Amino acid sequence: MRTALVAVLAWGGLTGCASADEDRLQYATDYGNHEPLGVVGYPTSDSLQITQKLIWRIADGKAGELEALAADGDEAKDNARKTAQNWIQSFSKGAGGRVTAEFYDEGSVRQTVVVYFHDTAQTKAFLVQLTGRTGEDGWRVHMREPDPKEAAGSLDWLPKTPGALGSKTPR
Repeated sequence: MRTALVAVLAWGGLTGCASADEDRLQYATDYGNHEPLGVVGYPTSDSLQITQKLIWRIADGKAGELEALAADGDEAKDNARKTAQNWIQSFSKGAGGRVTAEFYDEGSVRQTVVVYFHDTAQTKAFLVQLTGRTGEDGWRVHMREPDPKEAAGSLDWLPKTPGALGSKTPR
């Protein structure tokens, strides 16, 4: 992994390190600095990437960077800020250890993700989706849990183990 990181750093230096290169470098650094994420279900590459970033920001306690992943615009910025703080407070210990993300249903424009924090036996469900009128703003996370109890809570339908529902949301 370190060899790949050195190669990315060298390549970025040769190309002037444009924004896309900086994003790739940040992703490679984050990937190398965190436990691998277990995956169940059928994520898209983008829904997987936004989920990884969410877990990494929680683990690192980076509220501002976590808040930047929010799907909602300026009118919900206060909710996103409080939600980010709540999620870090509730799940940072678990996010720093072994984590499995289960991706529910078909994920072309949105996906429910259930995260299992194995070290703390916690679960957390959230929604990721394409944003913008036609998805041009990329994948983002719904962050509407300003109440600490709601943010730390778990939904009744969540199974205790990944894959128990076959990655299908109960209807």
